[in-house]
This record gives sequence, structure tokens and C-alpha cells, in this order.
Amino acid sequence: MATHSEAHEFTGEFEFCPSCGSILPLPGHEQFVSCQTCSYKVDVRDFDGIEVHSSIVFNKRQIRSSEKSATSNLLDGPRVERKCSQCGNDSMIYHTKQTRSADEGQTVFYLCPKCKFQESEFS
Repeated sequence: MATHSEAHEFTGEFEFCPSCGSILPLPGHEQFVSCQTCSYKVDVRDFDGIEVHSSIVFNKRQIRSSEKSATSNLLDGPRVERKCSQCGNDSMIYHTKQTRSADEGQTVFYLCPKCKFQESEFS
């Protein structure tokens, strides 16, 4: 059994294995803390008095825009002469996205500025 006092390849904080550099599991009810990568073991009493502090940082919550402003952003796009199958309007706004694998064509999304009908076409 290896101990902290022996010479090892890695030196650093107590939470890392000095033999292989892996993160050691937190001490539990067992007598030894064992590295899950190599055969290194350390007596759990070596961790007495050591405090571990951690925190979880979440991304700030972003407020979603309302549907109205999202639709108004789509209404700013380029127009194409295409008849709306819902209301018969002669022009539609379009944008493209790569929704399938890279060796296949883009998907074209159309939006009628008059009735807000949406349709898509795989090219």
C-alpha cells in the first residue's frame, strides 16, 4: 500500500493521486481512500481536519423574447416570389438552415408576412 509520505511521480493537492494524477474519491466510511485508476491507497485519517468547499455556478437565466418580437425578427428577412398556400399572398420571407447531414441540401423555411403561415422545403 502506498502512502502520502512516499516519493511519487505527481505532487499537488490532497485530492489527487500522487501516483497517477487522477482525482481521488471523497473519503467515506472505509478505512482507506483508494484511487480508482491505480493501486494507490491512503488512510482515511490523513484527511482529518481538511475542509473541502465547493460551489455550483449556474448560467444566468435569460429572459426569452415574446413570440411577437420573435416573429417580427423573422419578418425582417429576405423575400422571394412564392405564393402562400394559405392566403394566396404573392411573396414570402425565407431563411435557410442545415437540418440534415452536411452532404445533403439545406432546409428552406418560408413565412407569409400577411397571415404568418409557415412552411418548409427540403432542397
